Amino acid sequence: MSITSKIVCLLSISMIVFSCRDSINGNQKNDLVYIQYGKWSGQNESLAVTLDLDNFKDYPELLNRTEEIACQDSLPKIVFRTGDSVKDIYFHNPCWKDYACILLKQRNQIEIHNDTIFKGGDLIYPLDSLKQVLRKNLENFGKNPTLAESPEKLLIHISYDSLKPEKLRKTLDELTTTYTQITDSTNINIWLKQRIKLLPPPPPEVTGS
Repeated sequence: MSITSKIVCLLSISMIVFSCRDSINGNQKNDLVYIQYGKWSGQNESLAVTLDLDNFKDYPELLNRTEEIACQDSLPKIVFRTGDSVKDIYFHNPCWKDYACILLKQRNQIEIHNDTIFKGGDLIYPLDSLKQVLRKNLENFGKNPTLAESPEKLLIHISYDSLKPEKLRKTLDELTTTYTQITDSTNINIWLKQRIKLLPPPPPEVTGS
């Protein structure tokens, strides 16, 4: 083989190597990371039913569909893309047809309603305080009797007066990202619910002397 032929051959090989490398790097840039939140070990993926938020006319309809799925022994979830990630977020709503009531400790619950966080019935925070509220509860480990006993027992309720799909996706994105940053886990427990506004107790009766 002549020197000229060898040079041409080496150049061709180099071009192929760089071409392959560029192709691989290009695929890596386009790869999406799929993350599942709230899917516990032992739960069958085939039971998952995706809720398309854009197909519901209002929040009660979404809530009713979520309960229907739960009552069919299936797993309701929402799927959406955020940046380079696709998030599968599972909800653990109970089938209320099977329960008269479920007793839950108030200390183990956080509620996000619209843009407000409620904790313990009388503590109210803006949504931008989510990280601080989560951290206090997730890192409490039973020390403070008003905060969650453990990350495994923490239940997060989400409710809305009216359904705004992008707002719900944004809240779920922030909630799951923050939860994982604090716990290094994706085992988050989320329920969709209807907020019940508790009426203040009636004033005491005034009796005559």
